[in-house]
Amino acid sequence: MLIYYITILTPLCLLIFLVISKAIDNSLFCILLFFYAFVYRTITDYLRLLSKHVISKKAFWKLLIPGSRIKYFKELYLF
Repeated sequence: MLIYYITILTPLCLLIFLVISKAIDNSLFCILLFFYAFVYRTITDYLRLLSKHVISKKAFWKLLIPGSRIKYFKELYLF
């Protein structure tokens, strides 16, 4: 569980640090934030659910639908 939280929060903290330190501009921040939210998090959530045998390998596309991960909230964040 701790590794999952480190995996999902480290890139976000790094992204925020880069914005605060003015290392990247706002447009690049928006692009990277979009990538984080829709690509990176989808893949990490899929791998976590797959390792817990909650979903099958063919169910990856279901996580691409906005709001579909709410159904797996307990499996992703609590247990």
